Amino acid sequence: MATLLAAGAGLLSAPAAPAAEPRLVPLRATVRPALYETTDLAVSGQGAHTYRIPALTTLPDGTLVAAYDRRNDSAADLPGNVDVMVRRSTDKGRTWSAPRAAVDYDGGVGAGDPSLLVDRKTGRVFLFHAYAPKGVGFGNAGAGNAHDSTTVLHTDYSYSDDRGLSWRHRRLTHDLKDPSWRGIFASSGSGSQLAGGRLLQQYAFRKADGSMWAASAYSDDHGATWHMGTPVGPLMDENKTVELADGRVMLNSRTSSTTKRLVAHSRDGGLSYSAPAPDDELIDPANNASILRYDPAAPAHQPRSHWLLFSNTASTGARENLTVRASCDDGESWPISRAVAPGAAAYSTLTRLTDGTFGLLYESGPYQKITFARFDDAWLGVNCPGGRPSPG
Repeated sequence: MATLLAAGAGLLSAPAAPAAEPRLVPLRATVRPALYETTDLAVSGQGAHTYRIPALTTLPDGTLVAAYDRRNDSAADLPGNVDVMVRRSTDKGRTWSAPRAAVDYDGGVGAGDPSLLVDRKTGRVFLFHAYAPKGVGFGNAGAGNAHDSTTVLHTDYSYSDDRGLSWRHRRLTHDLKDPSWRGIFASSGSGSQLAGGRLLQQYAFRKADGSMWAASAYSDDHGATWHMGTPVGPLMDENKTVELADGRVMLNSRTSSTTKRLVAHSRDGGLSYSAPAPDDELIDPANNASILRYDPAAPAHQPRSHWLLFSNTASTGARENLTVRASCDDGESWPISRAVAPGAAAYSTLTRLTDGTFGLLYESGPYQKITFARFDDAWLGVNCPGGRPSPG
C-alpha cells in the first residue's frame, strides 16, 4: 500500500485505512398494535328492566348481526314479557343500527333465548328462539308437539334474506320435539355450518324424569327442512358445536354435574355423539359459553386449521372472570388465555369477522349491559406452533 512522507518530519505515516464497505441495516419489523375495542349495545334499565342472552353472527358481506332478550318487566326468563331485539353493524362493530324488535308478541306471551346462524351459501340468516304461550316456561312445559299447543314451549325461528333488516317466522315444534319431551329450547348464542353445507343448531331439553339432554337440529337443504339428531346426555344443558379439521364435530356443553365443561364428538356430522366427558382445563360455573374455529378456511394440512377459540366465565364458583382461550390442537389443550372481564359477567358468544379479527358479545355486570368487544390474535397472544407469533 502506498504511503505518504509526513511533511517536515521525515517519518512515514501509518497505512491508510481501507474504505469501509456499506453496511446493510436490516429494516425494523413493523409490530402490529394489538386490537381491543368495546361498545355497549344495551344497558339494563334503559328502555326495559333487563337485557340478556346475547347472540351474534357475521354475514358473508361482513355485516354483523346481534340479537338479545329485551325483558321488559323483570329479569325473569320465559314465561314473561320478553321480546327478541336485533341490531346490525356494517363497520366491524364500531357503530350499530338502532335496536328493532325481530320477535315481539302481545297478550302475555313471549319469545326469547335467541341463537343466530347464517347459511354462507345463500346468505339467509336464521334467528332461533323459544316461543312461550301464556304462563308456559321451561320448568312447567308439558308433553306434546302440536303447533297449536298452549302447554308446550315451542321451537320457533325467524329468518331474514335481507341481512337482518326484516324477518319472517316459522314454527318447528312438530319437526324437532319428541312428544314425550318436556321443556326444550335452542341453545342461545350461535349455531354452526359444516364445510359440506349442513346447518346445525343445538338444543337442550328435559325428559319426563327431569334429566337434561342435548341434540343437534340439522338441515341439509339450506333450512327448507329440519330434523333432530340422536340426543346425548344426560347431565347436559346449553351447548355449542364446532367442526374440527378432520371433519369431526365437537360438542361443548354446560352442566350442573361438575365444575368443568362436558365434551363429546360426532363422526357423522352431528347426527350422534360419543359419551360426554369433562374437559379438565375448561372450568365453568354452569354457564353458557361459545366455541369456534380460528380460521375455518384454513386447509387441513396447515397448523392453523387446528386452532380453536373458546369463551366462558372461567370460574368454579360464580359467573365471573370472562375469559377467551385458544387451542392449537383441536381442543386437546388450551394453553392460551386472556381475561376480558375479571369481575362479574355471564353469557358470551364469539364470531370471526371477515378481516380475521373476532367479535365477542357478552353479558357484563352481569346482566347490567350487553357489550360487544372486537379483538385480534395479537391482543389474545395467539402463538401456536407453525403460526404467526404474536407481538411481545
